Amino acid sequence: MKSQGLVRFNVTEFESDLEIFAKFNLENEAREQLKKYRSEIQKYIDVHPEFLTSLVPLKAQDDAPEIVKHMCLAAEAVGVGPMAAVAGAISQYVGMALSKYTDEIIIENGGDIYMKNKTDKHILIFAGNSPLSNKIALLISGENKSVGICTSSGTVGHSLSFGKADAVVTISEDALLADAAATAVCNMVKSADDIKQSIDFAKSVPGIDGVVIILQDKLGAWGNITLVDPQDL
Repeated sequence: MKSQGLVRFNVTEFESDLEIFAKFNLENEAREQLKKYRSEIQKYIDVHPEFLTSLVPLKAQDDAPEIVKHMCLAAEAVGVGPMAAVAGAISQYVGMALSKYTDEIIIENGGDIYMKNKTDKHILIFAGNSPLSNKIALLISGENKSVGICTSSGTVGHSLSFGKADAVVTISEDALLADAAATAVCNMVKSADDIKQSIDFAKSVPGIDGVVIILQDKLGAWGNITLVDPQDL
């Protein structure tokens, strides 16, 4: 976790643990935004508890906050429950709020990243006990546009997954869609034979720009992505 020319700081609020890089230390502003969006989601859950537990898409109520509606739309696009998009949602909405203070921002939240960068960045892929873990990096070009890079795993971490992939990484300009899609694709990968059809599913989702699947010593990838060897950096 390093980025030349940017200040690094951390903001934590209950389950949300944000590692943030920006032009300035915006810890107070980031904490304010994190509390705001967490509160909006929690208040919605208090009235609609199924939003927290559903494993299938839900329609948001008309009076739902924007972040909740966005989570529901992202989840619906790939057939998962709305909370599959929560980490990407927090990263993106906090990141967008902070963008008025800094023209470059990186927010990592439990393996889900929202980024707006002017210079090229490299994202190392951690894949648990896979021999490919930390051996592959994604090049994210400095195009000064928002991008979400989200990871789901059936073998690493505490998040619910029905798959066996060591890492599924999806890329989209919408971090919520990338987060939900990573979950959906990971759920499909139970053996190496599932990698191709899982990639085909990711290709079929409008807005998904790329996907990387790692299962033990097997790798599948598709899309507008560049894989590099970290040793060459």
